[in-house]
Amino acid sequence: MKLERQAEILSLIHKYEIATQEELAARLVESGFEVTQATVSRDIREMKLTKVMGESGRLRYTLLQNQAKDTAGKYVRVLRDAVTSLDTADNLLVVHTAPGMAMAAAAVIDEMKWGEIVGCIAGDNTIFCAVRSREEALQVKDKLKKMLEMF
Repeated sequence: MKLERQAEILSLIHKYEIATQEELAARLVESGFEVTQATVSRDIREMKLTKVMGESGRLRYTLLQNQAKDTAGKYVRVLRDAVTSLDTADNLLVVHTAPGMAMAAAAVIDEMKWGEIVGCIAGDNTIFCAVRSREEALQVKDKLKKMLEMF
């Protein structure tokens, strides 16, 4: 849940000029996350977000570029570098990757510990993720797309 939330935070700060913890918490609630101000504050600290001047002239949160130690950021970068397409077949999520990248991407997906995913099998450039239901497969696909679109 924490990784999902932090991935959503990255997506939100990329899409919107979010200037306050309260504004970020409200956006997270709109996205379906139950958060407190303390949780948002902890996420901001852990993710090492900082404020910079936005295009509108108001301060906004952003991710510092030197976040190699940020786990959520690492996961997103691995997936972004590896994944070429996503599709579903009933309750399977089919993830196509660059050649030789499927094992790394599958390890990241497994490490995210999303409750909807039962497990993953990876070949050279394809991953099959067994998802609990057809509906949840579509939800996982959308979550992954959202993570990948933020950059």
